[in-house]
Amino acid sequence: MHLYETAIFASVLLAFSAVAIRLYRVRLYRDIDRRLLAKDGNASRSPGLGPTDPSLPNFENRLATIADALPSEQLQRIAADIAGLSDTERSYVPTHKKGGTIAYETLCQQAPNVVGLYQSPHFHALISRIVGVHVVPTPLHDQSSCSVLVYERPGDHIGWHYDHNFYKGRHFTVLLPVVNRDAQGTGLSAARLSARIRGEDRDIPTPPNQLIVFEGAYVLHKASPIAEGERRVVLSMTFTTDPRNSRLQGVARRIKDTAFFGIRALWT
Repeated sequence: MHLYETAIFASVLLAFSAVAIRLYRVRLYRDIDRRLLAKDGNASRSPGLGPTDPSLPNFENRLATIADALPSEQLQRIAADIAGLSDTERSYVPTHKKGGTIAYETLCQQAPNVVGLYQSPHFHALISRIVGVHVVPTPLHDQSSCSVLVYERPGDHIGWHYDHNFYKGRHFTVLLPVVNRDAQGTGLSAARLSARIRGEDRDIPTPPNQLIVFEGAYVLHKASPIAEGERRVVLSMTFTTDPRNSRLQGVARRIKDTAFFGIRALWT
């Protein structure tokens, strides 16, 4: 076979593979969406979400925290879901990030209590009240809509960064630490969540069940390295006031997701 014939055959094969992958992922997200709609909603209607006190933390600096945000039984169910997952994707960006991530796609298939919280109308209402505007979940195909961040190897961290907004509306990040322990299991890990507020660096407490809500496009933040034998697992959720995006924003979101979830993110 001549060289140009080989090139043509390879190009056709590559194009066919790309189309097949795209069709597979379209069907996958359609099936996941149907399953989410078909659920009986028990998890999403769990009582007791959020504080019983109607007064909520101030969001003036685009960041707020709530201690003991979920009932202990619900947090335990979420922790059990996450503990049963093995599909952690490791990523490493030199000088900036090292750690593991579990994508929304995986959670939809294997972690019903996690997704139940993220899809809960009560939870949406709580976040909306905190930030002062109505928010909704970001789309199913966004792998970062609801993901798990796993820091478990020495040096796992993420440097100073903003959370880029890939949507037409305002974009908010919600973190819920599920596990945060030192090597002895008697205290918190050495990792610290820091945020720069009005030019001042502040450590944000991250014990388990501490809800952290912030507008990541405006709040510079980082997580410092974890030490030997420690473990920190954080549920990360994103919300927006308008989930629509431009074609350029969609492409940028896919490229960003490849750094966390691999090349498959290009077909989301």
